[in-house]
This record gives sequence, C-alpha cells and structure tokens, in this order.
Amino acid sequence: MSFHWPLALLGLAALPVLGLLYALRERRRAARAAPFVRPALLPNVVARAPGRRRHLPFALLLVALAALLVGAARPHAAVTTREEEATVVLAIDVSRSMAARDVRPTRLAAARKAALAFLEKVPKEFRVGIVGFGSRATPALPPTTDRSLARASLRSLRPGLGTALGDAVDLATKLGRRARSRTGKVPPTAVLMISDGRNEGGRIAPAVAARRARSLRVPVYTVAVGTPAGIVRRTLPGGFVETVQVPVSPGTLRAIASTTRGRFFTARDDARLRGVYRGLGSRLARRTTRRELTDVFAAGSGALLLVAGSLSTLWFRRLP
Repeated sequence: MSFHWPLALLGLAALPVLGLLYALRERRRAARAAPFVRPALLPNVVARAPGRRRHLPFALLLVALAALLVGAARPHAAVTTREEEATVVLAIDVSRSMAARDVRPTRLAAARKAALAFLEKVPKEFRVGIVGFGSRATPALPPTTDRSLARASLRSLRPGLGTALGDAVDLATKLGRRARSRTGKVPPTAVLMISDGRNEGGRIAPAVAARRARSLRVPVYTVAVGTPAGIVRRTLPGGFVETVQVPVSPGTLRAIASTTRGRFFTARDDARLRGVYRGLGSRLARRTTRRELTDVFAAGSGALLLVAGSLSTLWFRRLP
C-alpha cells in the first residue's frame, strides 16, 4: 500500500496521547467519587456496574479516528479485478526441432495438447488468436471467441523449418492489438509463446520485438518445452539418416518475458505443460490495477463512529 499524502499519517501519533488522557480522566473520576461512596452500599445504588464495557465506545472512537487519518493520507493499493474482455494470442513454434520426442509424443504435439487445455480455462468472453512460426511467422487464426475455430487451427499446425522468435512476437502483438472491445477500445492484450527457444532466422531480432511489445503494454508469457537431450532425425539423399541435437534453449524466451513484463515457465513433459497453461488461464483472466482506498477508510470510519455513538447513548445516555 502507498500513500499520496503520507504526512497525514503523523496524526496517528496523537491517538496514544488521547488514550492516555482518557485513562487519566477515568482514574481521576474514580478518585473523586471514592469519598462519597462506600463499596458495601454500591450494589444497593447501582444494579450492575458497566465494567470494561464502558471503555468500548471510546476504543471504537480511536479506531474510527485512525481510519479517518489513514483515509486522509489517500492510500492506494493493488486491486485484482476480473477481466470481462481481453485478447490472448497463442504463438506456437512449429520449427523442425519441435518434432523432437524428448517430450512425449513430440514437443509440438505436447504444445498443441496444452494449448487445447488452455482454451478450456480461458473465459469464453476472451478472444484467442493463433500464430504459427518456423522460418517465418504466419497468422493461423485472427482473434476470435469461437473456440471450435481455435481448436481446428491448433490441430492444423505442422512442423516446418527455422525459429523466427522475433517475427512471432511482433506479429502476435500486432494481431492482438487489432482486436476491439464492444466500446471500440483496444482490450488488454497478452501473448503466450511456447517454443524450445532456439532462435534461427527471421527479420526482426527478439530483443527488438520484445521492446516493441513492451511499448504497447503487451506482456509476453513464454514457455520453454523440451530437454537438453532433444534430438531430431532427417533422411538425407542416398538413404542416410542424420541425427541433429536440439537441446532446449530457454535464454531468449526468458529475456523476452522479462523485457515485456510477462513471465517465463519451463515444462519438460506433457502433464506439467498442461498445468502451466491452466495456471496461466487463471492469471490472464485477472488484471491488477492501482486503486485509491480513501472511500473505504472513510466509510469504515463513519460506521465505527455511528456504532460508538449508538452504544454510548444506549448504555450510558451520553456520547463517548
């Protein structure tokens, strides 16, 4: 929590002083009354002593004053709200290295299955777009609320060549920003990229694309899928089979997420990858904003003052 006028909080130092003055007043009142009242005769005069209950209205008054002072300082806090409209663009790596079987059945198949699970988690009001990227990034589906089209687009993804990470970030950002809410404004947009992280080719460097996304306030959440032991095989002319090592390389993905203020995840198997997507679905459905809480503290102070005055009037026929 932060405060716009923190100097107002200095007034809180007066509350212990008020409490001390109240205690001294109560002690002097008891001392002045002692010579005129015999303890043995007190039950015949007063049906029941108020005991500690008589201090409750004043305690509520102090709490109300504290809330009023905190409200005067204009507190602000991070408040999480549910998004009614948003756009999420899934950027799926379809490069040759995604055919590696270190994640069963393959990296690409695991990514596809996880993305399908993600679609089930994201609120139905959200638009979902899909970008496939190999040696170049191509829009597979513009943002839409039609989940059947999104599922069909994901299932149509096939392995290709290269890994143009920068092009994918740039295209996904532009694709998401084209969407409009019912009021005509650009709704909150996020990109969810899944790749093994090996940047190969492309016209735009990943760092440049990440800075562009950040300038447009589009966070990129990245998921690195694969293990250091990944390999792919391809048949050469003459029937020879070449084995190529394709270890997961998360460095660029981590940098993209950090630059755009997204988050980076790793997932080495199908089950863990689905878990990452489920968690992201819940996270993207909420937005954290800064909200001033002056009205909350003012309302609480007013309510406490009303309760304190009511109790004092009801019990003792006087205000605290």
